[in-house]
Amino acid sequence: MADGSAPLPARGAEREASTGHEASTGHEASTGHEASTGHEASTGHEASTGHEASTGHEASTPAPASRGGSADIEHNGSPGRVRSGSADPAALVESARSGDARALARLVSLVENRSPQLRPVMKLVAPLAGGARVIGLTGSPGVGKSTVTGALVRAYRDRGLRVGVLAIDPTSPFTGGALLGDRVRMQDHATDASVFIRSMASRGHLGGLSWATPQALRILDAAGFDVILIETVGVGQDEVEIASLADSTLVVVAPGMGDSIQAAKAGILEIADIFVVNKSDRPGAQEVIRDLRTMLAMARFGEGAWKPPIVATTASAGKGIDDLAGQLDAHGAWLGQSGDGDRRRRARARAEISAIADAELRRRLGGLPHESRLDELAGRVASGELDPYTAADDLLGAE
Repeated sequence: MADGSAPLPARGAEREASTGHEASTGHEASTGHEASTGHEASTGHEASTGHEASTGHEASTPAPASRGGSADIEHNGSPGRVRSGSADPAALVESARSGDARALARLVSLVENRSPQLRPVMKLVAPLAGGARVIGLTGSPGVGKSTVTGALVRAYRDRGLRVGVLAIDPTSPFTGGALLGDRVRMQDHATDASVFIRSMASRGHLGGLSWATPQALRILDAAGFDVILIETVGVGQDEVEIASLADSTLVVVAPGMGDSIQAAKAGILEIADIFVVNKSDRPGAQEVIRDLRTMLAMARFGEGAWKPPIVATTASAGKGIDDLAGQLDAHGAWLGQSGDGDRRRRARARAEISAIADAELRRRLGGLPHESRLDELAGRVASGELDPYTAADDLLGAE
């Protein structure tokens, strides 16, 4: 652990002690609610449907009833949780905050499906969010992001913290399906009631994330998770959206993924708060570390600015993870001392507002893909009857 850093304190520990997720009963695929829609099923068939998979551990078996007594809600005259299939947003939020993983999964599905209930849900969770530490993990395909994520989950659980994970997988532009396989590498935590893992498809959204990620993050934050880890899809050099969403951004690299010229290129490497050289037991790891150090030496850091450290890990064996968690603690302390943490959260809120306003504007214009107005204009442009600028003016209603 880095000098001067302090471990992240548990958030709402007293609630976790009495509630947790222990009352969740059965797998999402067997509830009869989410599984029937195709969004919450965790059967492994979601790759062919394009819908999102439920969290890996929502099938956790019930713990002794005495542990969840204080969180129980009267239902049909007897103690019990509000059913996650309830259409009442307030009941869903209350149940999710009490530790019901299925209710929490239902709320995330409302976000992903852009349900009419989304707006009242977000009004309810707005005053409840803001206490979680958000950590983003990004990097090229194959560098071990999911394995690093799973190792960090274990490190934070050893501290007694509740951890939420949002793992984004790419959606096929041809079939609309998504494998949603990231959570497979996190099955060690599948039965941990204090870990919530949700796989989400990008659904064509660029930048390495899903359109629904900011709202899903807010819901997990309001549910009382201490740490939320967001793993992006495998990205290239310019998918940097995670930097606007996370308090701390980890850029994961591995030996054999490029030379010193690659390290010097602008883009994803510039957003790192911490560099993670994973698979450091393989040949070429020291060369990667050297190239990153050379790149950092060419950068200019102002007085008091954060200089990204380089941490070597072998996540599959758990090596280097304690050092990584310590550097994350140090960066969290710096964010608080420098005021940069508040700046990042304001930027996050600004980006979220802009994205929602942009989506609503596109909806009002009727210019979303596959809608008749845009298709008609596209046909005229393709035939040469209309130029694209005139077509865009037509779409916007300009004279």
